[in-house]
Parts: sequence; structure tokens; C-alpha cells
Amino acid sequence: MGMLSDLDLTKQIKSKKLYYKLLKKYQYELLEVQRRIIHGNFKVILLFEGWDAAGKGGCIKRITEVWDSRHFKVNAISAPTPTEKAHHYLWRFWTHIPEQGQVAIFDRSWYGRVMVERIENFCTPDEWKRAFDEINNFEKALADDNTIIIKFFLHLSKAEQKKRFEAREKEPLKKWKITKEDWRNRTKWNKYLKAAEEMIKKTNKKHATWNIISAEHKRYARIHAIKTVIRRFYDALGEPVPDMKVVLRELETEPMQ
Repeated sequence: MGMLSDLDLTKQIKSKKLYYKLLKKYQYELLEVQRRIIHGNFKVILLFEGWDAAGKGGCIKRITEVWDSRHFKVNAISAPTPTEKAHHYLWRFWTHIPEQGQVAIFDRSWYGRVMVERIENFCTPDEWKRAFDEINNFEKALADDNTIIIKFFLHLSKAEQKKRFEAREKEPLKKWKITKEDWRNRTKWNKYLKAAEEMIKKTNKKHATWNIISAEHKRYARIHAIKTVIRRFYDALGEPVPDMKVVLRELETEPMQ
């Protein structure tokens, strides 16, 4: 069994009150360290991959909702246009690479080459097999140019995904999020799982490591993602992460607002 299949999906934050206190604390810490990153000689890429309905958008929202919108951009990646198809698959991503002091967030990414394009036969076996080295070289070039790359894969169970799909169909304001294509992709769950395992194994590099998030419970996933960004930002600054035990002790006495 691989690292996704072995992931503990039981982790959660049961108390809504505790969740909001944690969210407030970590968002504040994230805002403070992000200000220092954008005024330093850094570029930042936050990359989110994972199952449909795993909560990528929810994590992105909680990370960015306290940030200055002038310093980040969210790129929601969908199927390539005819013009983009006429170029190398990485071509369309270069225009979204951030400049100094900016954060580029990718909701889906160039990893589609070794996931959906592989599974749906949108590229040949030779093309997706060589993509692992191409992506590693691409990310290494970015890292060498002082780019902080933080990659997330949000994992949940097939049963939980089904539950969320059904909930979306019943909610008028969320119904747009679910399509026949999403249901069809569920029939290829095992193929996607195998491809994801191989993707993570072959592209987990020191300069661009994968952070696998247990997304079975949304509150836990969001806090985990924020904490990961905080840690990576402090690592880039060459400083120790603030003692979160102190933060937790403060939470015990701080009143909810």
C-alpha cells in the first residue's frame, strides 16, 4: 500500500469553537510572516492537487482571506485552450509564475500531465512518463530562482467524496460544483490513486516537497494547510517557527469574539 492509502483519515477538530480560535491564531501568524516574505527577495507558489471535492478551494480561501489581494493571485486551472495545446504543456504555466514579492496559487497545476491527461489518454505513455523529469527540472529552475514552492495533495476516502457530491447536488448554491464528469471520474478511482502515488513518489524533491493533507474532515485540513505554509515561510527566512504550544495555552483562556 502507498502513502495515500496508508494516510490516517480520522484526524479532525471536533469542536467548532476550537477550530475558529485556531483559525484566528494561525491566520494572524500567517499574515505576519507573509508580509516579511513579500518584502523579501522571494517568489511563492502554493500548489493544490487532490480529489474532486477534497476541499482545495476551502483551504485556499482560509489561507488568503486575511492577505492583501495586491500580493497574490489564484489560478484555477482547467482544460487547455487550442492555443495552449499547440505549445509544450508547461508553456501555459510560465505566464502565471510569480514575480518577486508575489504569491501564485494554483488550484490544479502542471501535474495534470501525469494525472488526468495520463488517465484519459490525452497524451501518449512516452509523453507522461518523461513528464516526471520535465516537472522536476521545471520546479528546480524555479527554486533556484528563489521561489518557495509549497505543494499540497488533499486526500479523502471514496465514501466521503460521494457524500460531498450528493450534498452539492442538493444545495442550489453549490450545485454548479458537481458535473457528470465528476461522477464519471469516480469510476476510475483506483487508476487515479495509482497515478497519484507514482506522481508523489517521483516528484517529491527537497526543493519542492509534497505535503499530504488528510482532508476527510475539512476543519483539520484547513488548519493543517495554514500551519504548513507558516512553517515553510519561516524555513525560508531561516528562523524557527514560533512555539505553537504557547499559542495553544493562550487559546485555553482567550474568549471567543
